[in-house]
Amino acid sequence: MWADRKDAGRLLGDELERRGYAGRSDVTVLGVPRGGVEVAREVGRVLSAPLDVVVVRKVGAPGNPEFAAGAVDVDGRVYPNTGASVSEAWLREAAVAEHAEAVRRLEAYRGDRPALSVTGRVAIVVDDGIATGLTAIAALSWLRGRGATRTVLAAPVMSPDAAARLQGYCDEVVALKTPAGFYAVGAHYADFPQLADAEVTRLLAQE
Repeated sequence: MWADRKDAGRLLGDELERRGYAGRSDVTVLGVPRGGVEVAREVGRVLSAPLDVVVVRKVGAPGNPEFAAGAVDVDGRVYPNTGASVSEAWLREAAVAEHAEAVRRLEAYRGDRPALSVTGRVAIVVDDGIATGLTAIAALSWLRGRGATRTVLAAPVMSPDAAARLQGYCDEVVALKTPAGFYAVGAHYADFPQLADAEVTRLLAQE
């Protein structure tokens, strides 16, 4: 168990450093809001790499919003969960509100700061934990579309199923833990508070 997201982020950064990503001029670290940005901030410090944000949103299933029926990126592209019992028409309609929220968050987090280009770069996507991996797939696919030449997905903890599945969507998956008894990301942290938008904005603004 890690003390908090900062503790996990430092250890994740150390692992990425061991894999050769520190001190490189072609690496950009991108946090998945909200909690992933706090982890990514520490990863960026360890690697001496610039930090940005990649905003994607889960589309919750009807009657069970915690279960991902799909995901959507800031360009409005929808990524369906093939295991969800929803129609394509329902998913596209439900994704409209989540797309609007993704755009709102991106504008709030970045403010007047321009996006960091990932064209021709190594994009390291960081989250605080991954259960199903659907939003991670959306983030990785979006970055590929923006010209990233190598994509790496990194999180302190992932479910074994997600870690295996995500190998097919990026060049490298990095996880400190893939516990067989995985049931919740927060169970692996002693302190796991929800972050406000203002805190994400502050983390991104830090040099």
